[in-house]
Amino acid sequence: MAGVVREALNPLPEDPATLHRRFAELGVRGRHRNLIRSAVAALPLPADEHATARALARQLTRTGSTVPAVTAGLALLTRLGEPEDVPYLSTLGLLRSLTGPAVQALDALDRRSAAVLWLVTSVSRGELRPLVRALGAGDDRAVRSELVAFRAEPRFLGATTARRIAEAARLPDLLAEHPADPALLARAARLLVRMGCASDNTTELLTYREAPAVYETVVTRAGLLSPTVEQHATLLSLALDLSSGPGALLDWPSGCRETLLGSLGRLLAEPSWTATATAGLDPERPAGLDPERPAGLDPEDPAGLDPERPADVARRLRVGWIRRTGRRPFARPAAPDRGLRVEIVAGDPVDRAPVETRILVDGRPLVPAVFAHGPAHGPEELLDEGLLRAGPEPRRVRLAEAWCSEGCCGALHVTIRRDGDQVVWEDWRRPPPPGSRGPAPELPVLRFEATAYDAEIARAEADRAWAWPARTVARLIKAGLVERPELLSRWDARRGWISTGHEEPDTAQVHFWYQPGLGAGRPEEDPLVFRWTVPDDGTPPEAQAAAALRRLAEEDPKSYSRVSGGTRKRAEELGYTWPFDD
Repeated sequence: MAGVVREALNPLPEDPATLHRRFAELGVRGRHRNLIRSAVAALPLPADEHATARALARQLTRTGSTVPAVTAGLALLTRLGEPEDVPYLSTLGLLRSLTGPAVQALDALDRRSAAVLWLVTSVSRGELRPLVRALGAGDDRAVRSELVAFRAEPRFLGATTARRIAEAARLPDLLAEHPADPALLARAARLLVRMGCASDNTTELLTYREAPAVYETVVTRAGLLSPTVEQHATLLSLALDLSSGPGALLDWPSGCRETLLGSLGRLLAEPSWTATATAGLDPERPAGLDPERPAGLDPEDPAGLDPERPADVARRLRVGWIRRTGRRPFARPAAPDRGLRVEIVAGDPVDRAPVETRILVDGRPLVPAVFAHGPAHGPEELLDEGLLRAGPEPRRVRLAEAWCSEGCCGALHVTIRRDGDQVVWEDWRRPPPPGSRGPAPELPVLRFEATAYDAEIARAEADRAWAWPARTVARLIKAGLVERPELLSRWDARRGWISTGHEEPDTAQVHFWYQPGLGAGRPEEDPLVFRWTVPDDGTPPEAQAAAALRRLAEEDPKSYSRVSGGTRKRAEELGYTWPFDD
């Protein structure tokens, strides 16, 4: 069908009626919108034909009577539109079938109008609707009020939504109009954090044109913020982004990023800020183990946290994270290193940020620069199993996978080999960037001095300072099962994913596959997946992992685990309860 669409558009007619007729005769329908947009984007349009094509586009968008024809007009205005087209595009975009093309066209002309249209048509959560109404009405006073009022939790504020809110609110202008407004400043910082969050699409931060200006404003005014655990977590997240995350990839003036990072480091080292992570609370003590909260304590006193209250659990998790992570983004010079550097970064646990093995080449983070669909894998995958080591034989390594799955949106692969006194990364494989209509551009071969490379990988493999107790327990259980697979095979089981829970980071989650007959070498088809949750009991991680491995040796794990995957039919055949509503 792509060839048919190209035939209808080439040569581009001078009048709408001809295009309507061609589409009708060739069977081009509304469901072919994406093909129409691709075909128009690829049309050869010499400069002397721009005026004629623009006139056709305006007739199609203002008088067109079919979705294909109007889509063609919108696609032409994406290339040739002018400010006078903005009102028409904003109106057409309210029609669901035309929203995508209209937003794309507006992005090239007026980012604020594009953002408002996207928010109006995409945001359905009630928590954000008052802000969206204020943005749509252009009520600046209401925008400021609603911007600082809504709950900016991850479930309400994804990366794309954060970027569109910043664009629609004209955030740099709003900050300039309110130079001494700590609530607005805190919200601006939060929007930056959400745009760059690795658990979402980090390309949103790179797409936000005003990101460097907002970073600079937030950091230079950060002294206005109250030194609380939440604000400390926000500023630390910004520092991690600037040091080794997508924030390092922005178009910074020479020395600016390093200056901002240094400023954050000095601020967070001040006693009033360090006190947020040192007052009376044991952050590594898991929920349920703290003594009962004495009556009459100030709810802002960390020593009086209630282990059952979600807000207090979140605060305790953040305090522990700040203690482990607080100086890591400032431990090395912000100026670009030469060669390879590997940083393990555990993000804000309240934001459910993943643990990443951030790979920096000459000071620039590699994965967000070349792969838009997901963060780098964690250290358990890339470092604990030695995948980044350069051995005598070439090794293909998957550095990152799309959040949905590799089968859906792809992954980033590279081959690592040793070549004399060098280590070579080559033969890259990745999907095309979002919105691309062709294959991904070739990535260059990377060469590293072998001695320095080996030393950096060894240093990163030995780094455990980022890990919290439950994560260490999970790692030790996994290592024990790698060394002694018979602990599971005796129960007709094999090791699955083992790490900490996303919802419960104070637990180690041990997944295993159950296949009758596996231990005897005759596994049946259709295995079941079980999950065993091991809560952190406050004892040393080594003791907890040893106890878990002893239990696996002595008791069938299916007796104290629950089914978490497979099929209902298979679970019932084997006598287990299926826990899901199909």
